[in-house]
Amino acid sequence: MLQKFFSLPRIHKRLISLASDSFFLLFALWASFALRLDQQFWVPDYGQIVVSVLTVVFTLVIFMRLGLYRAVIRYLSDKAFLTIIYGVVASSAILIVLGYLLQVFVPRSVPVIYGALAFIFVGGTRLGIRMLVNRPRRRAKEAVAIIGAGETGRQLALALSQGMEYDPVIFLTFDKGNHKSLINGVPVFSIEHIEKNITKFRVRRLLLALEPDTTVNRRELLKQLEPLSIPVQTVPSMSELIAGQARINDIRDLELEDLLGRDPVRPDNAMVAASLYGKVVMVSGAGGSIGSELCRQIIRHRPKALVLFEQSEYSLYAIERELISVNNLEGLGVKLHPLLGSVTHRRRCEAVIRTFGVQTIYHAAAYKHVPLVELNVIEGVQNNVFGTWHMAEAAIATGVERFVLISTDKAVRPTNVMGASKRLAELVLQGLAQRQSKTRFSMVRFGNVLGSSGSVVPLFRDQIRDGGPVTVTHPDIIRYFMTIPEASQLVLQAGSMGVGGDVFVLNMGEPVKIADLARKMIHLMGLAEKTEAMPDGDIEIMFSGLRPGEKLFEELLIGDNPQGTAHPRIMMAREASMPWNEVEILLERLTLASHNFDCRQVVDLLRNAPTGYAPTSDMADLVWCNGTVETRPLVVEGNGEGVVRRLNS
Repeated sequence: MLQKFFSLPRIHKRLISLASDSFFLLFALWASFALRLDQQFWVPDYGQIVVSVLTVVFTLVIFMRLGLYRAVIRYLSDKAFLTIIYGVVASSAILIVLGYLLQVFVPRSVPVIYGALAFIFVGGTRLGIRMLVNRPRRRAKEAVAIIGAGETGRQLALALSQGMEYDPVIFLTFDKGNHKSLINGVPVFSIEHIEKNITKFRVRRLLLALEPDTTVNRRELLKQLEPLSIPVQTVPSMSELIAGQARINDIRDLELEDLLGRDPVRPDNAMVAASLYGKVVMVSGAGGSIGSELCRQIIRHRPKALVLFEQSEYSLYAIERELISVNNLEGLGVKLHPLLGSVTHRRRCEAVIRTFGVQTIYHAAAYKHVPLVELNVIEGVQNNVFGTWHMAEAAIATGVERFVLISTDKAVRPTNVMGASKRLAELVLQGLAQRQSKTRFSMVRFGNVLGSSGSVVPLFRDQIRDGGPVTVTHPDIIRYFMTIPEASQLVLQAGSMGVGGDVFVLNMGEPVKIADLARKMIHLMGLAEKTEAMPDGDIEIMFSGLRPGEKLFEELLIGDNPQGTAHPRIMMAREASMPWNEVEILLERLTLASHNFDCRQVVDLLRNAPTGYAPTSDMADLVWCNGTVETRPLVVEGNGEGVVRRLNS
């Protein structure tokens, strides 16, 4: 019956509501007189009938003006019940006025009794219908517990109660004083009683809705939640809600930066702003994981213009559209210049920098995936070493003020071509910093970035969703981790602090064991690890062995005596460098080997250079190992600019 009612056209439902309210109001009037006069079969006279009919008509008009008949009963809110109260109070007042004007006998207590009965009949019927309609829907929804009983948690519960997927059955609070209280009819329990109550209320999912300024230790909280083997998810941050990037009920997987066990890096915004505000800034590799986040943060410091330099057409298109939206929504007034190009083309780089008058460059363009660079040695060196060199020389030629290289912890005592190429890129910039003083060069090293392309986190998440197994290279492999925003903030901070040839590193706390990270992800997604002791588990962890060029642990410092900086979480490495004339000779030899496609010579040059490169595996380059390349010899003329000429054989 109710389903037929809700399937009717809107005008028909409104007419039915008007008719039912007319009946209930008339019945409430009759019952009021009958109760007051103590006459079970009270019959009104003509005047009382006229007053009653007019009261009902005026009341229906008031209800319509207040919008009661536009409210959908299925989603009836507190505002609708307030509307009924206002209408009923007005209806009682109309009854008194009409009785006085028409000289009809209306006892003084009748309007009071009538108001109470009218609210019960009009509001109660709607509440009853809403409960009957929503009950089957609620039973079909998944029971969830909301961790956090603050404003964020209350908003989430309200949004979920109106949705079709989740039913908030309990709140879990960190305030013991709120234990066993109620919020919008939902019971609140202390987090200490979580295990007992998730069983009692048959909770199938935990949703984190912590306040932005909460003092809760998230790492300890996740340790407490992990043994429960119930999916743990979170809601968007307050900044995302304010910016309109997400809604409160956009439930998503837990952000694993909570597992890092340290406070995020806080930049000195005043120093960073002073180095960016009103400047022309260029980001190479602007469409990559780090480059795109740099662009998002730089644009909010209101530079005069932001030059986006990227070789991938789609990546450049995507970040440009996003920045245009931010620029317009926040009224930043930053000029955006999307430019396609490769950092290995020096003349293109110089033309772009000169055309737009670039003052600061953040060089994020690089090949950073270790196994792929091992399989493509020449391209890795061309992009990471020569791309950095050409961009740096273009910066010097055009008078750029600051140049910041995004480096990696794999540049420290590297065991792979990617790390060695990044360390050589650092040496190039250190040599250029000694050769001149107009352009300030600095480098920033950090560990693995959560959520970047090539990160283990999205890979593990996909493997878990596909039913496993989760592949880890070695049971003892460990890595430093940081978030993309953290990495970008550090880069911006270093860009404002560098004075020439500086290598900055972050105090990243304790490294994370990758196998433990995989286990945490399995447990926090509500599954169990499949082991010999637990053969009925859901997801198995398989160890595939170290890949070419990979090592068990990464380091951030070559030396043992880092120097502090103005920022408490940033250190400056004290490391040996090469004079420019030696760097130049090395680059000329590397150029010759690269153009001859002599991968063996390239690797030997990287090993013999002061990079600390010590490969742990044989040559893995796909083309070199398959012997399909025909080389034509080159000769390098040492003219100070690394000019290469091809000679016919």
